[in-house]
Amino acid sequence: MKDHSQDAALPRFTKLEAFNPHRPDFACKHEADVNPPISAEAEAIFQQALMLDNHDLWPAQRDYPKIATLYEHAMKLGHWKAQFNLAGLYLKGIGVPQDTEKAIVLTEELMRKGVPAAWDNMGAYYMGGVGPLEQDATVAYAFWQKAADMGSMAAQTYIGAKLLAASDQPPEAWANRNVGLKMLECAYAQGDGRAGYELGLDYAILGQTDKTKKVPALRYFHEAAKLGSERAANFLGVDFHSGPSTAASVAAEVDKSRSERYMVLGDALFRNSDLRFPNLDKVLPLPPAKLPMWNGDKETLINAAKAVVPKPATSTKPVAPSAPVRTGRAYIPDGWGLPDKPQTPVPAQYETTSAPLDGYWIARLMRPVTERHHAWNVAQVPLRYEKGELFDRSRPGLRDDDGRIQFHYLGQPVEQAVPIVMTEHPLVVRGIVRYGDLASLPRECNGHFPCPQTGIWSASVPPNHPSSSIFNQWHQQAYVTRGLSFPDPEAHHLAIGSHEVTWYWLGQANEMRGDVEYVSLGGSQIAADQS
Repeated sequence: MKDHSQDAALPRFTKLEAFNPHRPDFACKHEADVNPPISAEAEAIFQQALMLDNHDLWPAQRDYPKIATLYEHAMKLGHWKAQFNLAGLYLKGIGVPQDTEKAIVLTEELMRKGVPAAWDNMGAYYMGGVGPLEQDATVAYAFWQKAADMGSMAAQTYIGAKLLAASDQPPEAWANRNVGLKMLECAYAQGDGRAGYELGLDYAILGQTDKTKKVPALRYFHEAAKLGSERAANFLGVDFHSGPSTAASVAAEVDKSRSERYMVLGDALFRNSDLRFPNLDKVLPLPPAKLPMWNGDKETLINAAKAVVPKPATSTKPVAPSAPVRTGRAYIPDGWGLPDKPQTPVPAQYETTSAPLDGYWIARLMRPVTERHHAWNVAQVPLRYEKGELFDRSRPGLRDDDGRIQFHYLGQPVEQAVPIVMTEHPLVVRGIVRYGDLASLPRECNGHFPCPQTGIWSASVPPNHPSSSIFNQWHQQAYVTRGLSFPDPEAHHLAIGSHEVTWYWLGQANEMRGDVEYVSLGGSQIAADQS
């Protein structure tokens, strides 16, 4: 055993309570309530990195060095998710040199900031014996338990599933169903599709002896598919294809049309795990509702189930003004620029001296008086000098009586992140949502009233609501049929009453052709009123 007494203050060596699989209770916490806030500037840079990590490209085609640079830039602006992802790149050596110690240090910084996901990650490091950490399952579970108590949905899902066994089977499973369900329900409330899948699987097993459990099992699988669970979509794809052929089946009958659609969505989630299908009921409502007609085009089905966002006012991207081409001492490589402040403060140097540091320097008249003097100062550009190199004494454009000049240190160039011009929605660029022709006339409805119009609805609670941080998300949409109830947040184990939710109609109903409903990406108000 290594002596870590000198490093005891490091978060990786935090003394934690031992994992207790038979704990008597669990108090649900949500990580969105404790994670550090993220500025708009940092989020824009983070989204640019995610757009470069395009799932339509093979990994070898993705510009991971650029992605790493953008993550680092966003991290310096306080973006904890960017730092989390950057740690992953250092762990695997993707886009940056592999450096497990760097990955651990970045994770520890997030642990100090109270990020639950970082504590969960440290558990994974111990389970895998990453870098200098000795592989230790006991320590790993202690970190996962801590992370779950802090609000990590990943840790809640992992431990929660382990506690649903009928009997103790360490180190893989334990019998503590009460706490296991509470953990899974907490993670599910946070939007974790994996937790929804585990809940569905548990109810499906119970359904072997209690048929009433099959209905909630089906609902959990369906909702988990909305939240991005590939396993849930594939489970229902197989289940509806075979029907009630096994005791754990939740399908009441063979329905190969439903099976095909779930399998299409499962394949899409296999290719892009970031997808979410909040409007799944637009293309694939649960029985006994009839399926809308579908032309068989997979992309139409996938896109119709995605969340929708307003189309941008214009799709024309502004053209940035061309920067002057600079050569010689004035040359700065593309993608690089000088910092706002030099990395090292250096006093101004007279033109008769030499540069005390490598880097870029700019000439300035010490006492500009005339308009010509000020114009000369403005016309100067940064020039690169090596340490010990004499400054340029030729004074181009100046007379001998114009006074002395000094060279001011500007520092070494740093790589610049290209700012995002939000002409295209980043989630659309990533293929996670789609643009839609949203309703021009606003319509809203309180959640405890029946739906007044078929179509896509977006939900939110007031910003001062205790659960607003977890509920008010981009994917909080649903396709609801006229006359039926809006989704109940309490069914997702959220402490939000239906009467506290306001639903906003976004249009986007399927087309009606006579009495037949067809899957569409558009639709009209007339079509919606006919449904």
